[in-house]
Amino acid sequence: MLRTIVLIVIILCSIWGMTAVKGIRLLKSLIFYTQLSNLAAILSAVCALLFPGQEWTAVFRYLAVCMLIMTCLVTVFVLVPTIRDTQLLLWSRSGFFLHLVCPLLNILSYCFLEAHAPSGYAFLPPLVTLLYGIVMLYLNYRRIYDGPYPFLRVHNQSVTATMLWIIVLLLAMGSISSMVNLLCR
Repeated sequence: MLRTIVLIVIILCSIWGMTAVKGIRLLKSLIFYTQLSNLAAILSAVCALLFPGQEWTAVFRYLAVCMLIMTCLVTVFVLVPTIRDTQLLLWSRSGFFLHLVCPLLNILSYCFLEAHAPSGYAFLPPLVTLLYGIVMLYLNYRRIYDGPYPFLRVHNQSVTATMLWIIVLLLAMGSISSMVNLLCR
C-alpha cells in the first residue's frame, strides 16, 4: 500500500514540475536531460503500478532513478555554480520538484519499497546518458540546437574541454549506477 501511494506521489510531483513549462515549450523542453529523466520516472512509476514484480519494470525504475540522481548532481554541482541562478534551478516550482523532490522520492522509493534490477544492468544508465550526449553534441555541432547545457556547447569550448566533460559525466553516471546497485540491495 505504501509503495502504491509513494509511486502515485512520484507521478504527481513529476507531472507538477514538468507542467510548469506550457504548451509547445513542453515538447521543446524534452531536449533537457532533466525533463527526460522525470518523464522516465513517470513512465517507470506507472509501469511499477501496473506490472509489479516484473524484471523489466525494476530495470526501468533503476534507469529512471540513476538518471534523476545525475540530474540532481549536475544541477547542484555544475549548473548552479555556472549559471548562478539558484532561484530558477532549485527553488522555482519546476526546479524544486524536478531537481530535488523527484530525485529524492524516487531514490527512497526504489531503495526501500521496490524490487531491484539485477546488477547486470549497471551498464544501462551510462549507455542511455552517452546516447543522449551523442545526440546533443551532434545537434550542437550542426548548430541545430545550442545547449541546453554549457558542457554541450561545442562551439563555445575546445574539443579537449568537450571530451573531458564527456569523460567526467560518464564516470559520474557509472559511479551513480554502481552506488545505486550497492546501496539499494
